[in-house]
Amino acid sequence: MEFDKDIASSSSHVLQIPREDTPLLSDTQHLSSSSKTFANVFIAVVGAGVLGLPYSFKKTGWVMGTLMLLSVASLTYYCMMLLVYSRRKLESHNKFAKKISSFGDLGYAVCGSIGRCTVDAMIVLSQAGFCISYLIFIANTLAYIFNYSVTNQEPKILGLSPKKVYIWSCFPFQLGLNSIPTLTHLAPLSIFADVVDLGAMGVVMVEDVLIFLKNRPVLEAFGGFSVFFYGLGVSVYAFEGVGMVLPLEAEMKDKDKFGKILGLSMAFISSMYGSFGVLGYFAFGEDTKDIITTNLGRGLLSTLVQIGLCINLFFTFPLMMNPVYEVMERRFCEGRYCFWLRWIVVLVVTLVALMVPNFADFLSLVGSSVCIVLGFVLPAMFHLIVFKKELRWHGLAFDAALVLVGAVLAVYGTYSSMLEIFGIKA
Repeated sequence: MEFDKDIASSSSHVLQIPREDTPLLSDTQHLSSSSKTFANVFIAVVGAGVLGLPYSFKKTGWVMGTLMLLSVASLTYYCMMLLVYSRRKLESHNKFAKKISSFGDLGYAVCGSIGRCTVDAMIVLSQAGFCISYLIFIANTLAYIFNYSVTNQEPKILGLSPKKVYIWSCFPFQLGLNSIPTLTHLAPLSIFADVVDLGAMGVVMVEDVLIFLKNRPVLEAFGGFSVFFYGLGVSVYAFEGVGMVLPLEAEMKDKDKFGKILGLSMAFISSMYGSFGVLGYFAFGEDTKDIITTNLGRGLLSTLVQIGLCINLFFTFPLMMNPVYEVMERRFCEGRYCFWLRWIVVLVVTLVALMVPNFADFLSLVGSSVCIVLGFVLPAMFHLIVFKKELRWHGLAFDAALVLVGAVLAVYGTYSSMLEIFGIKA
């Protein structure tokens, strides 16, 4: 059976490395409790995208940005559950029993090789996009800390801008980290990164409140339709982690409670995101920068927070790239470890990071393109195909509307984000 062969060829079965269907808080002996599943969802969803939310709120307005964020969170939860329902339905048939362990497996079960190829392509683009944003964040932050200039003229290092120097400085170290065949022992660093993120967010939010009470800048509630797609892309990007839903549900001890735990996790995360975005914009108004931590000034606490975030994103990079390597090595190297292929991918990611000037603009691009397709279009399409004989007309219509509207939003949102990145006025 081709499905079995395709699974067996996965590089993760040869090297036992993390892939898109490997939760970070894994437990090979026991299934996960509700609290552990909650933590896994938090780790899978929360990422660097939150740091671009205040800047997004500046563009969209704080009311429009909040409503958009909560709507995206609700729709993301709904589409995640569509994946779970589709997997459960297929696994109720003997021929698919215990075979659908990842998003790509579900794509194959529903649409054959085309489905798996589509999911694989979206996962490669999204995961690589996350890592590109990490490099941009690290470079921009280090340039702000160590090469700050009160003038508008950016200092040069060996004839290059500081951002380019810092990105290239990361390159040889990332070649080494991404060459490690087994990265399971790096998973705790990703967990630590989320702890640091929470701490950094707490520091930033306290500073935001104090600055707002002192300055009370002019604020805008609604930014207009022209920035709708920009804000949508950043919001979608912020809720990364759809590829982790199926393995998280599979590893939960009480699967009947998974929907409730996932809903509570998404509600907590969206509340945290909304508060962070609103407070950041309230504090700095029109002066809000694309990476909110650069608004904090140049104190010791601010510097430590920013350096801590850079270190943790630096070590999270190889973990986030592992799904890309799993797909690439399965496709081009028959599932075998290939260091030169990994080096080429790291080089491509580095070159793209050098070309993107703005952190939040890039979040919007990735969110508007691959994240919308991966998070909304494909789950609705798979659910529609699996349940087409059982859904009533309104269920069919809603799934079809998600597919069509998601596709339109992805195309137009990508176009809008590209205009923003290259400074072209529509």
